[in-house]
Amino acid sequence: MNRQAKGKTPRRPPPKKPSSNQKDPVGVYCRVRPLGAEDEECCIEVISSTTIQLHAPEGFKTNRNGEYKETQYSFKKVFGVSVSQMELFEYVAKPLVDDLIHGKNGLLFTYGVTGSGKTFTMTGSPGQGGLLPRALDMIFNSIGPYQAKRYVFKTDDKNGMDVQSEVDALLERQRRENNLPVPKATPSRQKLDPEIADMIKTEEAYKADGVDEDSSYSIFVSYIEIYNNYIYDLLEETQEDAIKPKPPQSKILREDQNHNMYVAGCMEVEVKSAEEAFQVFWKGQKKRKIANTRLNRESSRSHSVFIIKLAQAPLDADGDNILQDKSQVNVSQLCLVDLAGSERTGRTGAEGTRIREAGNINQSLLTLRTCIETLRENQMCGTNKMVPYRDSKVTHLFKNYFDGEGKVKMVVCVNPKADDYEETLLVMRFAEMTQEVEVARPVDRPICGFTPGRRNRNQAFKEELSRKLEERGGPIDRDVTSVINHLVHSLPPLPSSEITDPHDDITLPRLIEALQNRHRIRQMMIDEYNKAANMMKSMLQQLDSNLISKDNYMHEQNGKLAEKDKIIQANKAEMERLEKKTKMQEHKIDILQKTTKIYEDDKRSLRQELETRDHRLQRELSEKRRMEQRMHGVVSDTQHKWEKECERRVNAMQLEMQNKLWVKDEKLKQLKAIVTESKTSGRPDPPPRQTQPQPQRPSREERLPAKRSASPSPVPTATPVRPLHRRSRSAGGEKWVDHKPASSLDLGTVLQPVIPNAIQVSAPSEKALSKCDRYVLTHQEVASDGEIQTKLIKGEVIKTRGGGQAVQFTDIETLKQELTTASSRKRKSSEGTPASGDGTDGAWTDVETRCSVAVEMRAGSNMGPGFEHHGITKRRKP
Repeated sequence: MNRQAKGKTPRRPPPKKPSSNQKDPVGVYCRVRPLGAEDEECCIEVISSTTIQLHAPEGFKTNRNGEYKETQYSFKKVFGVSVSQMELFEYVAKPLVDDLIHGKNGLLFTYGVTGSGKTFTMTGSPGQGGLLPRALDMIFNSIGPYQAKRYVFKTDDKNGMDVQSEVDALLERQRRENNLPVPKATPSRQKLDPEIADMIKTEEAYKADGVDEDSSYSIFVSYIEIYNNYIYDLLEETQEDAIKPKPPQSKILREDQNHNMYVAGCMEVEVKSAEEAFQVFWKGQKKRKIANTRLNRESSRSHSVFIIKLAQAPLDADGDNILQDKSQVNVSQLCLVDLAGSERTGRTGAEGTRIREAGNINQSLLTLRTCIETLRENQMCGTNKMVPYRDSKVTHLFKNYFDGEGKVKMVVCVNPKADDYEETLLVMRFAEMTQEVEVARPVDRPICGFTPGRRNRNQAFKEELSRKLEERGGPIDRDVTSVINHLVHSLPPLPSSEITDPHDDITLPRLIEALQNRHRIRQMMIDEYNKAANMMKSMLQQLDSNLISKDNYMHEQNGKLAEKDKIIQANKAEMERLEKKTKMQEHKIDILQKTTKIYEDDKRSLRQELETRDHRLQRELSEKRRMEQRMHGVVSDTQHKWEKECERRVNAMQLEMQNKLWVKDEKLKQLKAIVTESKTSGRPDPPPRQTQPQPQRPSREERLPAKRSASPSPVPTATPVRPLHRRSRSAGGEKWVDHKPASSLDLGTVLQPVIPNAIQVSAPSEKALSKCDRYVLTHQEVASDGEIQTKLIKGEVIKTRGGGQAVQFTDIETLKQELTTASSRKRKSSEGTPASGDGTDGAWTDVETRCSVAVEMRAGSNMGPGFEHHGITKRRKP
């Protein structure tokens, strides 16, 4: 059954990326864990800063006859047991954080057997922070002064990033604080979880160089785990139900418009400080799957991926606001992966669910190893084999990094104890192979065309403007008293009002004039104020009406937005339903494909069985036809034999009856002669007449040509009748191999086998057999009566599968010579003989001496001679 191919949506052509011919090998580092207190034997020795040496334990040398020898492996750098977390971060993770801030992607994962210190290397402990908290601290130390306000950058759920204005961001903050409150940044380190407090000391802080000050930044973090090849969001808020807990929903991988893989529906939290980011990480860390095994008290049962996403957008030309252009937003991410350790169930004592977890962990690590091997083979041999990224969620999620989307680094953690020697040996081989894989170097992002230093110039302009305002009248936000004092000082000054003379007519009029002038100026100021107040009132009324109209418009838009939200919710529900239906259909398709495969296998096996039975039937039919031909020959031979036998018996009976009749005739003739002699005894015999003898009238016996006498003929020259016999199959048009051994004797018999188209050989050969269809062997042996009999053993030449010839014997013909003696019977002649009682022997002839006997016998016959034919001479006329 042929199923119609499923139609696929045509893929969009990938965006043209700047080509980079430069490639960098995957950076592989090795970190050696300190030996435990209970472990005595160490199998790893650090020789130099780039090389380690493995020593096989004594037990392995004894069990394997010393086949394990000391092996050395080289890495980009080896970190011994005395290396601190800060030194490890400086060599391994710090370059990746610098690339992240400058818009490039990075991937860092830890690899090793269970209990080798991978989680400690990635996370750390209080006072000894690992790679993850140090990376977060360095990021916020570098971009802290240039961070955008919360919700200015917003994810679009398609692995992209939108940018919105500060007003929209403010409304977003208010809406989320009212409806969906988010945890605010922790103001102090005293409120952090004690398990993660004081991860990094102040003197160990790092800061990146060359940060673009004319851009705004925002950090988003997400945390997922891959458990049993399913992806779960560790930051997803779930409603806890103590009665019937709801299991977490797995996520799926999707491909964005740039053909990059991402986890659809994964929660991305915007953080504004390293403490807040690590608090979010620790919240998800508590949900991660761990278990207690013999080798590790807290063994990770899943692969964890912590994704740090940095959104960066340039400022506008004024250096005041973020540029509202989505195409100018650059998103880079750093993935920190803590792989679960490979393990053997025999050593860990896993049972039930733990066995299934270990199997899935080992299978995903095996897929990662297979992808690395295929990449190395394609790069070194120039092949174009397909890399099986899709066989595991881990490799499928990070396939873009191996295709040239960022730097890839790996920290191989090893445990020097002797029990982990075999697993460590496999890890070393994988690490050595990974170093040979090269990844394309990511290109630098394009620079926008704005003038650099915009933020600093804008800040200087604002400071200068504030200074000028203070010089010309003070800042706008001064209190009312200072404003009133300023207005009072702006009026004309009052003249001196001291009166020394009662007849002074100058001081009072001058004071009255000054007061009138000030009243006039005050009135003008009041009029201007009223005018400005009325104007302001009208403006406020207009703004109020505009505000009311905008409120109505916003209410209308909110109504439409609510309808759109309902439509979106309905569409989401429909999408979920369709996705579930799609999953169900895919599951059914898988079942149908498996069923089809089973049916095709059954069909193929049944067809092979049918062909086998058909061949067997053909052989049986050919055997049946051969048996029919053989039986037909046997029947025809038997029928011919019995016909001859019946004819012989009929002839014998006829001869016997003729003999009896002849005897009676002879007796009658003798009686007649006696009577005649008695009558003519006194008469003399007449002289013989010299005349021609008259022909005698034939007797009744002579007038019967079909009758044959059983007595011998008086004439000895009579020839025996040639016996009838079946035509031999060797007289056909087939070609024979006539095998006559050199020891065969010539018996001088009358019957001799004559085979036309025959190749006579004294010993059979493959060359002679390949040219002929039939085979006959002339075999001579002594019979029971002491005579030599000749057997002709016949067969068919059959070609074999190996290209040779084989002979299948079919029947046997026997040629036998017999010497027989029989009592002779005599009869008296009726003519030319005297009537005396003494007769002569010449009147009688031995018939058996002139009888030839032919014997033929079929192979497998139990009837003795098939038939025999006696040749009898004809009786002479009297």
